Amino acid sequence: MELKKKLMRAIGKNIVISNVDEEVKTASGLVLSGEDTNQLRYKRGRVITPGTEVLSIASGDEVYYDKAQSYTMIINDEQFTIIQERDVVVVL
Repeated sequence: MELKKKLMRAIGKNIVISNVDEEVKTASGLVLSGEDTNQLRYKRGRVITPGTEVLSIASGDEVYYDKAQSYTMIINDEQFTIIQERDVVVVL
């Protein structure tokens, strides 16, 4: 799998990420189901490769991004999400 990731390269301000599944709890301690978490606007992901013009985000960074501005691609039988740098709201 590492060889496949090394072969792809994002161009410009695009960022290739893989989604990170996370457990979301409400303030009262309830754990939200996967379907409920899909209703949230922001999603967590791990950066696979930042684009050639992205300076503040590196491979391996975990980010929250606006999922409404993302799209999914299947590359070498693996699913990736493509976003632009401006859609990243938090770098962890």
